[in-house]
Amino acid sequence: MLPGKALLTFCLLLLSASTLGAETLKIGLNYPQTGRYKDQGLQQRLGAFLAVDEINKAGGVMGQPLELVIRNTRGKPARGARNTAEMIDNEGVKMVLGGVSSSVAIASGNAARERDRLYFGTLTYSNATTGSAAHTHMFREPYNAWMTAKVLSQYLKQNHGGEDYFYITSDYTWGWSVEESVRKFSDTEDTERHPGVKTPFPRALVNDFQNALEQADASDAKVLMLVLFGDDMVRALNVAYEMGLTKKMQIVVPNLTLGMAIQVGPTIMEGVVGGSPWVWNVPYEMNYPRGKEFVEAFSKRYEMRPSTAAASAYSIVYQYKSAVERAGTTNTRALIRALEGHRYTFLKDEQYWRDFDHQNVQSVYVVKVKPRTAIMADEYGADYFSIIGSMSGDNAAQTREEWEARRREAGKPVTL
Repeated sequence: MLPGKALLTFCLLLLSASTLGAETLKIGLNYPQTGRYKDQGLQQRLGAFLAVDEINKAGGVMGQPLELVIRNTRGKPARGARNTAEMIDNEGVKMVLGGVSSSVAIASGNAARERDRLYFGTLTYSNATTGSAAHTHMFREPYNAWMTAKVLSQYLKQNHGGEDYFYITSDYTWGWSVEESVRKFSDTEDTERHPGVKTPFPRALVNDFQNALEQADASDAKVLMLVLFGDDMVRALNVAYEMGLTKKMQIVVPNLTLGMAIQVGPTIMEGVVGGSPWVWNVPYEMNYPRGKEFVEAFSKRYEMRPSTAAASAYSIVYQYKSAVERAGTTNTRALIRALEGHRYTFLKDEQYWRDFDHQNVQSVYVVKVKPRTAIMADEYGADYFSIIGSMSGDNAAQTREEWEARRREAGKPVTL
């Protein structure tokens, strides 16, 4: 008989050998490697690869090693849908994740449903993803525009109540959804008092932002709501700084990510307020051990701090693993049942997948960019955000009645 230590070593070697010899379990990542959201796409890739490597080192999923198949959406819905179809039909992936554009995520999710595969949305923030466009095969990990607006408006009403707003909004699904939601909850639905302009997507030029910002300046509004994302937000905020608007108005970026803040830089970003479902300092300030492990592993591996996009992709891979192991199969119908209503604690406090719309319900935060000296004191020069407000997921999310009302407005059934 082998002694205890030798037996343990032998078992670990057997597990490693069986995992290496097993057929891989393929999952697909559908993200923008190019285009205006490429930086957010890269963070998804880094987070997903870290999760896959950790899971494989621990024995895989029910003994099968994970394999990540990647495709470039280029930020285009039709391309995202084609990628999804190709990964499922030709590569045999069992699940697809990705986003950074709600229109891309929705189109891709529809292609996955047609092939009876799950699609997990990462950076898709429009209400439609788990609202009017929701279906059985789409699960959204981050928050949506409604939740963003609820937490932001709580802060804005307390600190900027009664002030005039000006909206600059990206002219597509996500932008419309966020502006509508923020106006509703911040009591700024009067477009004469709180005007706004739309900027083209995905081909806005610097001149488009210049013209929009000149209108904002002329409005004498005190709050400038930049409903822009990725490179569009970066370009607009640089122009706003050159025009002196960052000193004149409170700049609010409803969906603010670390990658966008780093692109703009600490000097221009100082004082900007935004919403987020997660930032890397949350686990440290609120003592979430697993979240700290993720931040430290990601930072050590990539020599940078993880953004919301990285955390979302990382979490989704682990959630898929957990669902497969609970269901005992990769069968899509069984996985849907395993996910619906499932509660878990991972990178933050408790989260759960809602059964009626597949929205992930979780705490949400209001953040404000710190002064340059505080930001640069971090080892990676990335301590950008002070957490200045929060709201529980149940308070932030639509109620079932509100969700059903929106579905009826869209002419959709009130069940998935």
